[in-house]
Amino acid sequence: MNFRLILAVTAWMNSRLRYKLGPILAAALFVCASLSVHAGTCSLAGEWRFQLDPNDSGMQEHWFERPLAQRIRLPGALQNEGFGDDITADTPWTGDVRIDHWKRAPQYGKYRQPGHIKVPFFLQPEKHYVGPAWYQRDMDLPSSWQGKRIVLTLERPHWQTCVWVDDRLIGTNDSLGTPHVYDFGMQLQPGKHRLTIRVDNRLLIDVGAMAHSVTDHSQGNWNGIIGKIEIAETDPVWIDDLQAYPDVEAKSVTIKGRIGNLTGRTGKGAVKWIIKATGIRCAGSCDVSWDAAGGSFEMTAPLGPDAPLWDEFHPALFQFDATIGDSSKSITFGLRQIAQQGREFILNGRPAFFRGTLECCVFPLTGFPPADVDSWRRIIKVCKDYGLNHIRFHSWCPPDAAFTAADELGFYFQIECGVFGRVGDGKPLDKWIYDESERIVEAYGNHPSFVLFTHGNEPHGAQRETYLAKWVDFWKERDSRRLVTSGTAFPILPESQYHVFHGARGAADWFGRDYGTNFASLTAPVIVHEMGQWCSYPDFDDIERFNGALKPKNFEIFRDSLEAHGMLGQWRDFLRASGRLQVLCYKE
Repeated sequence: MNFRLILAVTAWMNSRLRYKLGPILAAALFVCASLSVHAGTCSLAGEWRFQLDPNDSGMQEHWFERPLAQRIRLPGALQNEGFGDDITADTPWTGDVRIDHWKRAPQYGKYRQPGHIKVPFFLQPEKHYVGPAWYQRDMDLPSSWQGKRIVLTLERPHWQTCVWVDDRLIGTNDSLGTPHVYDFGMQLQPGKHRLTIRVDNRLLIDVGAMAHSVTDHSQGNWNGIIGKIEIAETDPVWIDDLQAYPDVEAKSVTIKGRIGNLTGRTGKGAVKWIIKATGIRCAGSCDVSWDAAGGSFEMTAPLGPDAPLWDEFHPALFQFDATIGDSSKSITFGLRQIAQQGREFILNGRPAFFRGTLECCVFPLTGFPPADVDSWRRIIKVCKDYGLNHIRFHSWCPPDAAFTAADELGFYFQIECGVFGRVGDGKPLDKWIYDESERIVEAYGNHPSFVLFTHGNEPHGAQRETYLAKWVDFWKERDSRRLVTSGTAFPILPESQYHVFHGARGAADWFGRDYGTNFASLTAPVIVHEMGQWCSYPDFDDIERFNGALKPKNFEIFRDSLEAHGMLGQWRDFLRASGRLQVLCYKE
């Protein structure tokens, strides 16, 4: 069978005849090509059946038992496909937007009229929807998957997912930062099955309406799935997880692995492994046994005296491949160690200095972060061109593609669990932070670029110090591959291995101070919190460049205001002057 021809025909049908000819045939060809070209894995990207559920009645009415009525493309966000509600003066934005002021202030009156809504506080989507949405498609499992374990992976849903196969509920997942993985077990027989996914983007766990993981102030509170969507098969005994713990001084790596088992029987075998890097190759095997619930193994492999270290100057990477029976798994790691010595960061035994920027999850053309490596390579290369070596992800965690690009290019990340709110109050968020941090470390912990970690931004709550001190101690004991702090900006706790602190600004100003004197009482390294927050005037020529999901209606308000005051002809002067001032501030 000519699979290239199948793929070409599928692409043509999906793009040209999507709503006219053969969507069922196109979907069947897509599944056939994916199963054949990618052995053991089937992409579910393409056209899905779809339905909004604004009254939250789908669960009670068992929508998973019947075909849904509309059509949508996944990966993607429903708002970008034209679904959702029109923007009105009563749109329920996620975020503290001073909406009452906008509704009362007379200068905004004309921007509150139907069909002419313009909000001054952030970029604005054409459609808005908060609530459950249902996505559904058929999948045809090949006969070769008989007796196999079947797994569904949803990369970057927003937010909570519930999954059914046919009429059976598989489970739920509420991670904001890691893929939602559903284990179907070995019960699915070859042939056609109905897959139904309910995605709910309400603030089900109160991570804070201003958290950049959810807020309309940055990426937008979209609904959908924007990364990989695929099903895969494994043997009933498989390698479930691999974590690499490099030792820079010994030039070795310890691998801790987990074996999954669905046979219901005990067993034993050998994990065969290979480690590869430029000029390095070593191999061996490790005996392992398992009971009905699975098993684990641990092994240490020397990498040799010439094994290269990983840092921003020489980002050397190793690949570890493990196999047991017909099941295999690969990970990438770097020989890298981050430590604290007094008020200095020590990377691979040498002092390190982090020169960073914030990434607030602002992607106007899509409204959501990219999930492909090339996009992140571009972002990181721009940062490196400006002399930076570090990104802090403000109250969100990026997809795996960002870590992969940073590993390759030699770049350092501070990762946050997606929180900007109250902690330690005994509410569901307290447990969710532990769960989410464990999911993040399991999913991305092998990446050498992942050097710094905290729960989120500017936490509040009467018991925040007690709660966060325990969380820091938990991770210091659990995993030494990165440094952990109590929070970004505050609180400053003795348990933290470093601080992200606003004290460099001084008591009243940024300028003309010896910043070091403000840290005299601190005994750990300090990264300055949001040091550069100087505004420049809008560039109105940029308005036409916002041709994607989010529109600069706020820029239009500012332009109208200038014109009303007879000053529109001066906007470039304001842009140039404020930009020059901004440069001076950053230099200071």
